[in-house]
Amino acid sequence: MNKRKLSIIFENDAFVAVNKPAGMLTIPDREQSEKSLKEFLTDKYGSIFTVHRLDKDTSGIVIFAKNEHAHKFYSRLFEERKIEKYYLGIVLGRPAEKSGLINAPISEHPVNKGMMTVHRNGKESSTEYEVIESHNSYSLLSFQLHTGRTHQIRVHAKSIGHPLACDNLYGDGKPVLLSSFKKKFKLSKHDEEERPMISRLALHSYKLVFKDELGESHELIAEMPKEFSALMQQLKKNN
Repeated sequence: MNKRKLSIIFENDAFVAVNKPAGMLTIPDREQSEKSLKEFLTDKYGSIFTVHRLDKDTSGIVIFAKNEHAHKFYSRLFEERKIEKYYLGIVLGRPAEKSGLINAPISEHPVNKGMMTVHRNGKESSTEYEVIESHNSYSLLSFQLHTGRTHQIRVHAKSIGHPLACDNLYGDGKPVLLSSFKKKFKLSKHDEEERPMISRLALHSYKLVFKDELGESHELIAEMPKEFSALMQQLKKNN
């Protein structure tokens, strides 16, 4: 990111929407281990306010406010669920249902720190999903979040038996390899070992729909990552 320009999707006087790369922190962590998206934006704008965040390994659209008034307004929009949040995810296998609503309460895992789990005493959690394209090995899904729990899509995807690809907490964590589904796969002469098609959590914050302070509607989109579409093309060819 130091050498790459910030991928700004939209900005006005109140907020800026950025397409965050996978592998980058939204805000600084306790260890200050690496530069976060917020710090890059602070370098550019002088001061910036956190409205919401994405997991480090999730790519896609994040909004930051440019002043305190906007910070209060947009934080409240998220708290009151007045922002429609859509994600794209690649899951293992082929879901039986073309669409569905997952209502499964989520709480912290009793044993594994940093993990969440479906539990009857957890907080109410609701995720709608739709299968965009399905294949035997992997399928592309659209998710709409109706609540905003930690790791919600990852936990709910696992709960229906189709965890996200490359999810090392809730799935098998294995990278997506072309050789795993292409029958006559051959390594190119220049490569000593196969390069994964996707090696990071296959989840992308794709679209946010909301009304701003002036009542104007916004539909902000962070296009599907190239590695997602490349995988879908290969699956079509090799199915």
